[in-house]
Amino acid sequence: MPAAPGIPAQSARPAPASAPVSPIPPGRRTAFAEGVDRVRAAATTEPGRLRIIGAVLALLVVAFGAVTAWQSSERAAAADDVLHSSQPLSSGAAAIYRSLADANTTASSGFLAGGQESAASRDRYEKDIRTAASGLVTAAANAEPGSASEATIAKLNRLLPEYKGLIERARTYNRQGYPVGGAYLRYANEKMQTRMLPAAEDLYTKENQRLDADYADATPYPWAAIALGLLALAALGWAQHRTYRRTNRVLNHGLVAGSAATAVVLLWLVVGHTIARSGLDGSYDNGIRSLSVLHDARIASLKARGNENLSLVARGAETITVGGKPYDAYYYDFDKDMAVLGKGLSRAATLADDRAGTTPVEAAEGNMAVWKQRHASARAEDENGNFQQALDKVIGAKGATGECFDSVDANLARAIDHEQAEFQRSAGHGRDAMTGLPVGAAVLAVLGAAGAVAGIGRRLSEYR
Repeated sequence: MPAAPGIPAQSARPAPASAPVSPIPPGRRTAFAEGVDRVRAAATTEPGRLRIIGAVLALLVVAFGAVTAWQSSERAAAADDVLHSSQPLSSGAAAIYRSLADANTTASSGFLAGGQESAASRDRYEKDIRTAASGLVTAAANAEPGSASEATIAKLNRLLPEYKGLIERARTYNRQGYPVGGAYLRYANEKMQTRMLPAAEDLYTKENQRLDADYADATPYPWAAIALGLLALAALGWAQHRTYRRTNRVLNHGLVAGSAATAVVLLWLVVGHTIARSGLDGSYDNGIRSLSVLHDARIASLKARGNENLSLVARGAETITVGGKPYDAYYYDFDKDMAVLGKGLSRAATLADDRAGTTPVEAAEGNMAVWKQRHASARAEDENGNFQQALDKVIGAKGATGECFDSVDANLARAIDHEQAEFQRSAGHGRDAMTGLPVGAAVLAVLGAAGAVAGIGRRLSEYR
């Protein structure tokens, strides 16, 4: 329609833009703030306060049980590793070292016998090689992929066939009467002394470090669990006292049950871990320390015997200058090895805590004294040019230094077996002291929390 006279036509205007939508309507608070307000409001009434107290008590008891189960489970697993994993692997690494050293010593003894090498000597050498190879297989199966131990094991696996090849060549040429056999034997010995035994010692060191790490994981007190347990007991005691003040009732059965369950878990945790720690500490002090010293002493005796044999094989071909004076290299190393053996035996006798441990060590000390006397006599014959007489005094059928070495080795083996049994007994007691604690703590904590909630619920029922 046309506009009326005198009235201007209305112009079209755009619709007003919509206002931004607020995520929360004006005057409306967040859900969290409203929840806080409800808790504050509930806290002004006795039923509300009781509900809060019950929730806090249940949370504390359950948290205490969970932390106890976690920490005791970790320590029990570490104690089990000490007994069944790291310590056997450490002893296995020592056995690898000993087998390699004994194989080298036996090979040199057989070489001195020439074409008359006995079947027993040959069998001992082969047994040592098999023992070392088997130990390397076990160590490889338990080594962490990409670790330094894995690289060391691979190195030994590569060197062992090379060493065996050199020994076989030395034996072949020796049986044929060629002097080059001695050169091959010395080359094999050099490979063993400079590459294989250091690698085996490095593996032994790494396994000992793993053992120390397991001990460090198994023995610390579970302070977090103990602190939570004390806090939960204190809170339950406070709730009991509060109930008594308001009702004049001496006992609340639910809170008493919760307190009893919490106290049992706390006592079990402290006493069990104290016993476990004592057992593990005893296994270290009376087992691991002695075993370490005895292994070192046994290795020193093997190295001394090998150098004694090689001194006769080389016949002065290997010399060393010390302080401006020339020495036969193998005799010089023999004296150093015997000094290490003497100190090791003295230390082992000090560490042994019973006669069963000291008796074989004292016997080995007596064997070593006779060995040194016989060796001095054999060396004098060698230096005077009486090679056959010196040889008889070293590898002869009777009255030779070989008898002393065998006696030292046998007595050290007895001492090692005894200390190994001592370790297993003490470590086993330590591990057993924590048996059942993780599961028991979790179950008792749930029962304790249920008791606390039931006790508070009993009070709440009085307001209905």
